Amino acid sequence: MPRTIWKGAVSFGLVHIPVALVPATTRQGIDFDWLDKRSMDRVGYKRINKTTGEDIDSDNIVKGVEYEKGHYVVISDEEIRAAHPKATQTVDIVAFVDAKDISFLYIDTPYYLTPDRRGEKVYALLRETLIQTGKVGIANVVLRNKQHLAVVMPLGKALVMNTLRWADEVRGVEYLEMKDEALNADLNPRELEMAKRLVEDMTEKWKPDQYKDTFQDQIMELVERKAREGKLEAVGGPEEAVDRRSADVIDLTELLKRSLAAKPSGKAAASDEDDGEDEETPQKAPARKTAASKAAGSKSKTAAKTTGGTTRKASAAKTSTSKSKKAS
Repeated sequence: MPRTIWKGAVSFGLVHIPVALVPATTRQGIDFDWLDKRSMDRVGYKRINKTTGEDIDSDNIVKGVEYEKGHYVVISDEEIRAAHPKATQTVDIVAFVDAKDISFLYIDTPYYLTPDRRGEKVYALLRETLIQTGKVGIANVVLRNKQHLAVVMPLGKALVMNTLRWADEVRGVEYLEMKDEALNADLNPRELEMAKRLVEDMTEKWKPDQYKDTFQDQIMELVERKAREGKLEAVGGPEEAVDRRSADVIDLTELLKRSLAAKPSGKAAASDEDDGEDEETPQKAPARKTAASKAAGSKSKTAAKTTGGTTRKASAAKTSTSKSKKAS
């Protein structure tokens, strides 16, 4: 049974189609925990003042946007909440365009749209109309308190909604500053014909399941082999306390979501969202200045665990979204 993360409606003109939103993708990967090689204790993060190195309490942390080099504008939680778009629970189609006109560079995250509350017939009506006209719907939608541009398109017998990147998030080809020899090359007709023949010879049907993440497979094989050989390290330290402290430290967005949830409101799209989805950050200032935040990354040894003397194979390396532990 697919898990619904959002319920609302697709609307265009006077047409109203009740739908439910289901993620069309799942995230896989190796989850490396950080460990202290001396004691095999878990390694987490602390909130610290980067100038003094002192620990900072949550009450003394404010949010700021870097407006100029070394100069920040402080934005309060109340101001951030006021800037959030109102959740309307509607995929509001504002225009229809030719499907071929949308560059794949704009495609971000796909979702399935499924009919809801006896909306099957009008759902099928929109799907068949899009198929026969070759059009797709450009829509506005608010997910998890963040406004998105989206495209509604048919996929077989289903409708799919892809969130789109905004225009100022996509760089044009001119950004590459390519030389004229590449832009306006004088190609040899014979060489071009040979290249086309090579492409035709290598052409096959698209079968995505034949392509594998070899890195994940090799790491899993390595972990399982080492576990069978008894090369296991017992991880010390209070697991729950460390996990909870790490979450409090690195997940500032979760704190903001709790604040929003505590405020009485009408419809709250965030409550229907899938916790497994990527966290969304508040909208930035019109100046589009990027807040300074440096991602901390590191490699570590992967520790396999045992329960009741039996090796837990899959748990040796969690296949979930790779953590990028960020320091505030």
